Amino acid sequence: MFNAWDCRERPPEEGAAAGLQGFGVDKNFLSSLKGILLETELALTFVIFICFTASISAYMAAALLEFFITLAFLFLYATQYYQCFDRLNWPCLDFLRCVSAIIIFLVVSFAAVTSREGAAIAAFVFGIILVSVFAYDAFKIYRTELMPRTTEGDQQ
Repeated sequence: MFNAWDCRERPPEEGAAAGLQGFGVDKNFLSSLKGILLETELALTFVIFICFTASISAYMAAALLEFFITLAFLFLYATQYYQCFDRLNWPCLDFLRCVSAIIIFLVVSFAAVTSREGAAIAAFVFGIILVSVFAYDAFKIYRTELMPRTTEGDQQ
């Protein structure tokens, strides 16, 4: 269904790294804008998880869930393993991940700030920063991947 077996059945590539068919990390991706955005999202989500754990443990599940989702996307993009699942629309999934994280962290951050604890206020501040990072990521995904392209014949 997802063509994961097709990726494993491909013939090995020629060259020095032909024996290294595991999960090789693409260092160019990690230093690109998308990689830096995913790493920033991952780090801020972890900080918010720690803040929620220290203050209001009822909200830590949302941060932990988003941490694991972001970690999965970072892993799939950094190892280029997402190319094995060619039937999935990865830019659309990544855009939906960003939009759902924006909604989740806006609601949880504003709910947490009502407790007036120090760690909850820190989680609110980091949550607003994280929402802006997710919004920028969603904007970049929309601009580069999802926005319809205009051709020379369409312009008048």
